[in-house]
Amino acid sequence: MFDKILIANRGEIACRVIDTCRRMGVATVAVYSDADRTARHVQMADQAVHLGGSAPADSYLRGDAIIAAALKTGAKAIHPGYGFLSENPGFVDQVQAAGLVFIGPSGDAIRAMGLKDAAKALMEKAGVPVVPGYHGDNQDAGHLAAMAADIGYPVLIKAVAGGGGKGMRRVDDPAKFADALKSARSEAQTAFGNPDVLIEKYVLKPRHIEVQVFGDGTRAVHLFERDCSLQRRHQKVIEEAPAPGMTAEMRKAMGDAAVRAAEAIGYSGAGTIEFIVDGSDGLRPDRFWFMEMNTRLQVEHPVTEAITGIDLVEWQLRVASGEDLPARQEDLTITGHAFEARLYAEDVPAGFLPATGRLAHLGFPDGARIETGVRQGDVISPWYDPMIAKVVTWGTTRAVALRSLERALVDTDVAGSVTNLDFLIALMRHDGFGAGQVDTGLIERDLEALTATATPEPSAIALGVIGLAGLSEPETLGGMTLWQPLRRTIAWDGGQAVLQVMGPGHARVCVDGTDLDVRWQGNRWWVDGNLCRHRVVLHDAGVSVFGAGTVHLTALDPLARKAADDGGDGLTRSPMPGLVKAVHVAQGQQVSAGDRLCVLEAMKMEHSLLAARDGIVAEVLAAEGDQVEAGAALIRLDEVPE
Repeated sequence: MFDKILIANRGEIACRVIDTCRRMGVATVAVYSDADRTARHVQMADQAVHLGGSAPADSYLRGDAIIAAALKTGAKAIHPGYGFLSENPGFVDQVQAAGLVFIGPSGDAIRAMGLKDAAKALMEKAGVPVVPGYHGDNQDAGHLAAMAADIGYPVLIKAVAGGGGKGMRRVDDPAKFADALKSARSEAQTAFGNPDVLIEKYVLKPRHIEVQVFGDGTRAVHLFERDCSLQRRHQKVIEEAPAPGMTAEMRKAMGDAAVRAAEAIGYSGAGTIEFIVDGSDGLRPDRFWFMEMNTRLQVEHPVTEAITGIDLVEWQLRVASGEDLPARQEDLTITGHAFEARLYAEDVPAGFLPATGRLAHLGFPDGARIETGVRQGDVISPWYDPMIAKVVTWGTTRAVALRSLERALVDTDVAGSVTNLDFLIALMRHDGFGAGQVDTGLIERDLEALTATATPEPSAIALGVIGLAGLSEPETLGGMTLWQPLRRTIAWDGGQAVLQVMGPGHARVCVDGTDLDVRWQGNRWWVDGNLCRHRVVLHDAGVSVFGAGTVHLTALDPLARKAADDGGDGLTRSPMPGLVKAVHVAQGQQVSAGDRLCVLEAMKMEHSLLAARDGIVAEVLAAEGDQVEAGAALIRLDEVPE
């Protein structure tokens, strides 16, 4: 066994590998970019080496720097994780040429599976079923159109060097084939530097079922299947193992095919054979076809570990260090069911756009396996994948595991960045998914309902108001003045409410004309006599109420200037010394009272300066990055012409 390895990756997968290495007594070396200087994986490792700038090309894709770091620190092997250089055969060759061990397959095995068309030809020779289609070298547009007609519409155009849904187009109408081909080629060229495509029959009710394989370079075993059908634009959202509706006959057929595929290329280490399955008539052994092989550990490997009791990273280390396969096929069994949900910093209503932000609060529940590379206070960087965590649950049955995952997601707290958490919870409550009726089109069909913005519960708003007032700690909620209830108006970025403190542990909150009675009794919050399981958290980004959908309230900045503050000269002035962080208006722009004009950083906080009245921006007197003194004029408004 190795005494020290280097992990050529970052984030949750680097942390995951370190966990197993610690258990096995293997020392670890982390590598990091400028953006990851204080990252969790850096703090966890025994040693850490700086690679370069924040961009992957300047750090995690620098194979020469990674190999040099391994040699300098005395690491004997390199674990690639997934992504970055994990499926780069040239990097594998470089690692081995340097006298190091690559913890994964050979460069030749990666090359064999690197191009979809060549891989499918190889699989056909190995007796693995492939989707009807054209995988040839002739890339003439007319020839490809003719092949599509022979295959029969609908067809799928796919980049031969693709992945992640890039360079992929479904075509239902022959008249639209040419435009779809041009678009797919353009995207493939941009993403992979290779515009070549293949054409496949499009399966009308497709399921994405993959088989975990593990080889030692001579023989291989499979560790059963995972269903990854719940996808959004070809990106996996939730994975589970085993696949719903799987029969013993189908499992054996898929498992045997996956093992043949791995052994055909002398595969060593963990890999995944991905199949497309026609689920229109149940799961049948003659309705699955090879799609591609991922020659690395998969993001969703924890669900396989949960149902088999196998640590796949441990197996990777053992086989890479020279051991034979740790188990025979007959030794492997399935116990229970497992799910994995991918929690991302992303703006779901805006079309699942990646988001950034500092994690002002981050909390995970007990009872779930959490794979994460971030901590409270960390920043979600624009340089990398915005994954916050993978939430994994296991149960004796699918129903138990699913309910456990729903509860775990409800009990997960994130503030400081928008996330897909509410979307994931909505998926947990989807009737079809709950019944195991999964296919790759489920999310798109029900997207509007799954992404609908829920109306916050009045009880959550009431507790948020108490938090904004600084009274969320029960001992602070109490007191009387002149025998009258303490009364104040609390305003936030989405509204306002009236709070009355009635006595110790007792308040009334009026929201939108509705009075709510809030009490702290028995170490619990009660609203209008009903027990609330909400969690109220104060942080530097505001107040968050978790537990039944997430409510975030940000107090209106007391330094936001009103009309009475501008001295009648139309000038918005800096209320204190500070740094101009952003300017949101330009000369000639018309604004309304309350519009944000600029943002000032002062006293380690950001303050929005608002328009005191309607007007036209006559002058912008400060620029982003300016250091200004108290009273400095920042924006001048003129009256709106009548």
